[in-house]
Amino acid sequence: MPHVLTDALRRRWLAGALGLAGAAAARAADPLSVAAPALPVAVVGGLNLANLWPPLAEAASRATGVATRLVTSAPKDGVIPAFERGEAALLLIHGGDEAFGLAGRGLALPPRTWAMNEHVIAGPADDPAGVAGARNGAEALARIKAADAPMLLFRDPGGFAIVQALWRAAGLRPGPRQQLYDDAEQPQQVLISAARQQAYVLVGRIPVLFGRMPNSGALRILLQGDPTMRRVYVAAEPGPAHPADAAQRGAARAIADWLVSADGQAAIAALPVRDGLPLLYPLPRG
Repeated sequence: MPHVLTDALRRRWLAGALGLAGAAAARAADPLSVAAPALPVAVVGGLNLANLWPPLAEAASRATGVATRLVTSAPKDGVIPAFERGEAALLLIHGGDEAFGLAGRGLALPPRTWAMNEHVIAGPADDPAGVAGARNGAEALARIKAADAPMLLFRDPGGFAIVQALWRAAGLRPGPRQQLYDDAEQPQQVLISAARQQAYVLVGRIPVLFGRMPNSGALRILLQGDPTMRRVYVAAEPGPAHPADAAQRGAARAIADWLVSADGQAAIAALPVRDGLPLLYPLPRG
């Protein structure tokens, strides 16, 4: 009887060892099967609204072996607090004061630029200033000024900075009618405010195309495709004051590294286009 029991235990031990070896081989063949917690990621709303982040997240996970989990997708004031609280260990937002502020407080490492999206000029369908015939944004603003047509000062800091750069490029200063107040209750209602005032306005292309900015139909996109009207996205990884653990920090670094790599940039360039233009642009390559 003892000899029979020993054989049985030996067979059970061998089966268990083979099972462990098989599981290890499966994990080696498919890194995503490793039961490591997925990296929590927060992305600014447009990246998810236009279905740009999901395919990039999948490609990044396959390339790095790091699984990701989207914890929130919203405007900046919704995603930044999630990163500050440690609910997200990677933050993808537009570059600007907020990103630099996180780095200055030690909550994020210096942000890394990885892609760009485009702003457009929208205006009345009858286009009294002839913006649709302009070669670029600076010429469009020159036409608006020459016609003394109304234009809104969009309250978003990123859009405001682009407009000011276009005025400088045109060598002009806006007149009073080109600095109208955006009286919408919420930033996303800027097109309604512009339509009410029959004014031109510079806005993000993604929120216009995907309905994030309600439009009564009185306004349409008149000028797009100008590289000077693009705005960068940055990746913010946990800084020394962020509550992320070591595993999350390493995972965030791996995903950010992939986004700026040649493979990541190629994946961005391969994303779908709309009306013949990309929704997300890779970084320029010299």
